[in-house]
Amino acid sequence: MVNFTQVSYFTLGAYFDPGPLRWLYFVIILSVYVLIVLSNLLLIVVICMNTTLHEPMYMFLCSLFINEINGSTVCLLFIAYQILQDFHSISYNLCFLQMFLLYSYGGVNFTNLAIMSYDRYVAICFPLHYNTHMTPRKVTCLIVVIWLSPLVAVTVTIVLTASLKLCGNILDSVYCDNYLIIKLACSDTTVNNIYELVVVTIILVIPTILIFFTYIQIFRVCFNGTKQTRQKALSTCTPHLFSVVNFAFGCSFQIFQSRFDLSHLPQMLRIILSLYHLTCQPLFNTPMYGLNLTKIRNVCKNIFCKSRNAVTTVEMTS
Repeated sequence: MVNFTQVSYFTLGAYFDPGPLRWLYFVIILSVYVLIVLSNLLLIVVICMNTTLHEPMYMFLCSLFINEINGSTVCLLFIAYQILQDFHSISYNLCFLQMFLLYSYGGVNFTNLAIMSYDRYVAICFPLHYNTHMTPRKVTCLIVVIWLSPLVAVTVTIVLTASLKLCGNILDSVYCDNYLIIKLACSDTTVNNIYELVVVTIILVIPTILIFFTYIQIFRVCFNGTKQTRQKALSTCTPHLFSVVNFAFGCSFQIFQSRFDLSHLPQMLRIILSLYHLTCQPLFNTPMYGLNLTKIRNVCKNIFCKSRNAVTTVEMTS
């Protein structure tokens, strides 16, 4: 019979002693977090405050930006705190809460990108029927699906993992990872592995197929359509396609790192790769969408011009 212990905390073994650079790393991570929050919050406010942007595409974008703030807050603030500590650990309950929030972030993000690809598919392939297809009621239902389905799937994952009996408490990561905890289990993990395969199919494989299908149709219409159709598709689909590739790229790093031995890579590089999808995705999304989508760019210009004119008027009157 295998002995197991009641785990009360996990030790995060991927951290290293930064020495005199500790505060520099802390400031860098905190600055990245503040930049992510401010840039995403700016676009959320712009979309919510301007009725011209109350369209399905921008509602899905708003949902995406809110999720980016959630994911960055859960991860980056925790890492900034850990950098200042000499002993890197996290309590059992907080570890599972962190996993729930991080996995929900990933699931919501990928589902959101899949729904956005469907929205672009309808807009470009069936422009005359767009308003009848993407009604306010349907958009609301899709946003509920974006958030609810990953939350339910992740909740079951966390419950199954929490029921395991563990033989250790050391995680080779900078934050809690479900697969690494399953590797510590003394009890049978067959149910966990099967369910994880089902979740991956629902949350990752099906959205990937949907994105792949919609872009085949979009490219087909672009090649056969007018120059105006190609320009519209290019301006609206480029940031979304970049976002999909960038997020999939970042998630692949984390999956490979947790499931394969990458100890031959420098530790700093492994940490950066594990944080890629939590930092670069929300960091790059705002300029990509803000600069490429004409309506958002014009609204931001109008706000900036009005603010500058108001300041000039005040200075002249004083």
